[in-house]
Amino acid sequence: MATLIRPADSTASPSDAPQLPQNIEAEGALLGAMMIDNRLADDVLDRLEPEHFFEPLHGRIFSAVRSLRQNDMLATPVTLRPMFDGDEGMRALGGPAYLAQLTGSGAGLIGAKQFAQQIYDLAMLRALVTVGRTLVDKAMDTREEVNPRAQIEAAEELLFQVAADGGAANTVKTFAQATTEAVRLAEKALNAGGGLSGVTTGLDSINAKVGGLHHSDLIILAGRPGMGKTSLATNIAFNAAKRWMDDIRLGIPPQKSVGAKVAFFSLEMSADQLATRVLAEQSRISSEALRMGKISKQEFAQLAAAAADLENLPLFIDDTAGLSIGGLHTRVRRLQRRQNNQIGLVVVDYLQLLTGSAKSSGDGRVQEISEISRGLKTLAKDINVPVIALSQLSRAVEQREDKRPMLSDLRESGSIEQDADMVWFVYREDYYLAAREPKIPNDGDDARVFDDHSAWAQQMDRVHGLAELIVAKQRHGATGKVTMKFEPQITRFSDYVGDVYGGGGAEY
Repeated sequence: MATLIRPADSTASPSDAPQLPQNIEAEGALLGAMMIDNRLADDVLDRLEPEHFFEPLHGRIFSAVRSLRQNDMLATPVTLRPMFDGDEGMRALGGPAYLAQLTGSGAGLIGAKQFAQQIYDLAMLRALVTVGRTLVDKAMDTREEVNPRAQIEAAEELLFQVAADGGAANTVKTFAQATTEAVRLAEKALNAGGGLSGVTTGLDSINAKVGGLHHSDLIILAGRPGMGKTSLATNIAFNAAKRWMDDIRLGIPPQKSVGAKVAFFSLEMSADQLATRVLAEQSRISSEALRMGKISKQEFAQLAAAAADLENLPLFIDDTAGLSIGGLHTRVRRLQRRQNNQIGLVVVDYLQLLTGSAKSSGDGRVQEISEISRGLKTLAKDINVPVIALSQLSRAVEQREDKRPMLSDLRESGSIEQDADMVWFVYREDYYLAAREPKIPNDGDDARVFDDHSAWAQQMDRVHGLAELIVAKQRHGATGKVTMKFEPQITRFSDYVGDVYGGGGAEY
């Protein structure tokens, strides 16, 4: 149930102003019917909130009825009377006898559901009036910093709150509806070759471990700097968008594709930097060479061919810095509308660069991060797509002998772990091992120096170019890890097939 914005002047309007949308008689008739037949009350209690009533007293009566019914007590004028003995609004209408007066006609018994819907619709209209007035007032006030784009995003967020579906009747599904959706997902997984029930990551080893990226899931992808978490997120985003594009070209209906149109919010890197990474991966040219222009004519031809092939790639990059969680919601919904509700994956790089509301910011960083993680999970559920949010890890990882991350390393807030459906960590042993290279032996050194470097070199050969994806939390299955191949020159992760750590790609 969305909490609608209640107009400040809901009890009265200036004589020279239009009256706010209302139907006091419908409110009274509905309340009377609820007190006559409590079964009607049970039907509508989840559809409305006290603030949906224009008359404040009616809102208080509704709240009292709900309180009694939640405790399995009868809600009648007699049982409600003690709750309103000191109510000034009730006293102005003749006292608690007003409750019996509401039940007098019984007019609402036949059309209770219709009255409830009308009350809700009128409350939405009043909320729209409030949003409009707020928008006008802020637009007219130039005393503070003028930021029309921020005001537009704030207005869109308020409008979304108004538009959000009200009433449990729209969110509760019968078992038949739920099973129909479950069978549809199973059919989609079967058509995809098995083992994939969500959006593909483009990496068979990860798909086999987690079953793809599931709708409404929040996936936290975390790692220390240098581990390649942005590269992996970019690879997954590209793979999903490329699969969508290829499926559409093959005539596969959008609802049966395991690919997705992707919205990528890069709060750290610019759009052209991300595009350079994608082109480097696809043309197999070093991203550093691309940035510095150190490429041959043949390599430039490869680059041009890759760019031409990907010009219709449904990967949308927003590199706005300092984005708020509310602004992120607004931009995703706006893009979703423009793309005919076909955005199937959202990536945010990275969580700690988002900002919360001004109120939560004043409560401290931990509280702000909690608001952001909850907001990301709400976004995933609202638009029913997977959301991958990158996250930093605390420096505690560096203090341990084993540098593999743990859930307790998630930075600044335990709410990230709580809100996430899956938590992935990227770990590259060769990154840490390279930093511990012993002294390079010279001809005059003793045998121990040669042995130390030889042992290091053997260990480096074993892990060089390999990365682990540690699935530390998964609501849909078991935890474990997946071994992948990583090519840092072109920032590309791929499936690994080989004998490492006693196993192949998906280890356990």
